[in-house]
Amino acid sequence: MIQWYVLSLFLYFPKDKREYIPAVISLTIFMIAAFITMRLIISYSKREAQKAKELEEKLKQDRKNWNS
Repeated sequence: MIQWYVLSLFLYFPKDKREYIPAVISLTIFMIAAFITMRLIISYSKREAQKAKELEEKLKQDRKNWNS
């Protein structure tokens, strides 16, 4: 009996399926926002990796010139 009551707090299946529309809309908005955020983080990470690689090459050239 208690188990059924606890599960009924979290499980709700409406008879009128139109109640799902706001949930689907908000889910879609958050999924799109998460995807855009992920792509922005990946592109920023690639730019930073390229900058680090250029800095490493510059330091290697400076070291080579210093030792010569």
